[in-house]
Amino acid sequence: MSKESRNAPDLQSAKSDKDYSKYFDFSGAKVVKEAEGKTTYRIKGRDITINSAPSYKNEKSRGKEEIQVHYDFAIPPEITQLGQGKFYLIATYGCQMNEHDTEVMRGLFEDMGYQATENRQQADVILLNTCAVRENAEDKVFGELGHLKHLKIEKPGLILGVCGCMSQEESVVGRIMQKHPFVDIIFGTHNIHRLPQLLQDAMFSKEMVVEVWSKEGDIIENLPKKREGMRAWINIMYGCDKFCTYCIVPYTRGKERSRRPEDVIAEVRDLARQGFKEITLLGQNVNAYGKDFEDINYRFGDLMADIAKIDIPRVRFTTSHPRDFDDHLIHVLAERGNLVEHIHLPVQSGSSDVLKRMSRKYSREMYLELVGKIKRAIPDAVLTTDIIVGFPGETDEHFEDTLSLVSEVGFDSAYTFIYSPRVGTPAADMEDNIPMEVKKARLARLNKLIAELSRVSHEKMVGQTVEVLIEGESKNNANVLSGRTRTNKLVHLEGPKDWIGRFVQARVTDSQTWYIKAEPIIEPPVQEAVS
Repeated sequence: MSKESRNAPDLQSAKSDKDYSKYFDFSGAKVVKEAEGKTTYRIKGRDITINSAPSYKNEKSRGKEEIQVHYDFAIPPEITQLGQGKFYLIATYGCQMNEHDTEVMRGLFEDMGYQATENRQQADVILLNTCAVRENAEDKVFGELGHLKHLKIEKPGLILGVCGCMSQEESVVGRIMQKHPFVDIIFGTHNIHRLPQLLQDAMFSKEMVVEVWSKEGDIIENLPKKREGMRAWINIMYGCDKFCTYCIVPYTRGKERSRRPEDVIAEVRDLARQGFKEITLLGQNVNAYGKDFEDINYRFGDLMADIAKIDIPRVRFTTSHPRDFDDHLIHVLAERGNLVEHIHLPVQSGSSDVLKRMSRKYSREMYLELVGKIKRAIPDAVLTTDIIVGFPGETDEHFEDTLSLVSEVGFDSAYTFIYSPRVGTPAADMEDNIPMEVKKARLARLNKLIAELSRVSHEKMVGQTVEVLIEGESKNNANVLSGRTRTNKLVHLEGPKDWIGRFVQARVTDSQTWYIKAEPIIEPPVQEAVS
């Protein structure tokens, strides 16, 4: 189904332009067998079968291979009963894309007869769906593997797997093979549809199975998905071509590939028929959708306009790159309807100098011009963002530029991070000359400013009537319901549990820094909530 090379890696070096071989020194490894493009090694007493391994060099290349769309996916009949009487558990780290990948893997598991569990002692398969964006995310996963080692000793038949973005990193896979040989499966972001076969191989061969495609492969439609609640994620495209100097995603997720519009629209219509109240369109750079189409002129604004005609109450999207946020998209969003007034627009820095070093391909002035266009077209739009502090070379003046931009835009909230270098990215080779105490102080100042802006925004809402989609009980008080407005504001209000999954009109009564309190003014009609 994919054009991916199945050649085994050169485990003696596994080097690209730079030396990433720290964990790939398998000089003591013994080749056990070679067949059908696969090589089985014996490393520290464990047989490891390499179907394909990640390569930084291959992940950096952007070939012109034609991407095929496949509609004939099916789990092989001999595997459909593999999970009868067995349980699976997936721990998910990172972004909404990972959450969506987990929904697909849940669907695959359940089509094989497995049942979901949150009890590790009960689980027959445990997968860690990992994130590679920040170093602390990787640290959490390796810490988790340390805990799972003891569970594996207690339950030798347990299948442990590592998948997701970390698995696309050459050094990470080598580290798992060397330091965590009790792991049974390693696979990446491009071959999730291969989970049934990989699971079968690991279960019956008793070997560690490694299959990570460095090239993206094709788009696989009709994969099963298990969604929960009243909200759904829909992947509309894969990969990213922006190559920001700090970001590993273009390597772990590959080049931009857009799903055909008719396939996306069919999925949205199906979710509407099922009664979902809200969908979020996903992509690493969602508003680059359609740029790769050669046979039609159809971009993200066109897709949003078509989805606006479908009877589903709320439509969101994430994440946007300012460079691809065009005037047509703004015009479509200004029509409102089921297209909500919340836009997540990562800026990363308020300094043009730092943005240039990040290779963001826009300046401070260009970003502010875009914000102005959005606010003129949608005056009540709520903007949120991502910001990195402490990027190599960021001076005090550069950081002050970030604070001033945040104030000028008036973001309602932001995801803020201290820069952490990712192996294989250009920024990792830059001199990281900013002391950690300076980075932490800058982050604290930025977070204080964001909190002030959020509190002011919420104070302005007191007395307003808002539409709230009730999502469940408050995490801190089971007697209080929790939900979201169209602009993604967190709302706490009192009401019966059968309101969960419904829309409530409510008046804002009190403001807190990160949420608002409200009282219902119109009870929702009786209806069935999505299970």
